[in-house]
Amino acid sequence: MVSLSRTQVRECDSRAIAAFGIPALVLMENAGRGAADVLVRLGIHGPVAVCCGKGNNGGDGLVLARHLFNLGIHVHVHLFANPAELSAETATHWNIVERLGTTATVWDLAVLDDAKLAVELAKAEWIVDALFGTGLTGPVRPPFDRIIQMINASATRVFALDIPSGLDADSGRPIGVTVRAQHTATFVAPKRGFLAPGAEEWLGRVHVVDIGVTFKD
Repeated sequence: MVSLSRTQVRECDSRAIAAFGIPALVLMENAGRGAADVLVRLGIHGPVAVCCGKGNNGGDGLVLARHLFNLGIHVHVHLFANPAELSAETATHWNIVERLGTTATVWDLAVLDDAKLAVELAKAEWIVDALFGTGLTGPVRPPFDRIIQMINASATRVFALDIPSGLDADSGRPIGVTVRAQHTATFVAPKRGFLAPGAEEWLGRVHVVDIGVTFKD
């Protein structure tokens, strides 16, 4: 299977939207639903804490949360962003999650309560990392460094969407503080950095999720 660089990931998404007319909202829906299917197959018995950033990776997490909620699984969405600053597609899925009545907390990043967050993460059977995707090129900024440290410090299993937050998609090396996942559901194809020695320490087991598009040179 082909592996994709960060640039090729963007090209794949752009081609799907511009050339094939697949709305970005549909790609996000396919990604989140496919990842939810993987997580269900891995087994869920307790609560799932879905940690979402403001970008499209966070939107994937919101879709996953909705599908788990619809299956009767207890989900707690943790949104680390101002809802007014979400990307357009992510905002759409946030509105859906709110209307469904899914348990959700919007965290104030200016005064993040570390102790409260640590308690919430400890309650979960799974933590879903939907903070940052393949577009991340520099170390995460505070307070996301602390959020990732709390995720890693918990005894909870971690399921990353597309790539563990903080891992460089091209080199497979941590850019800074990085999520250590037991499983990663990556979209379309493995990323170039996944092949690098030592990357598996952060990725865990990789599952490739079909979102309805393929990459062609």
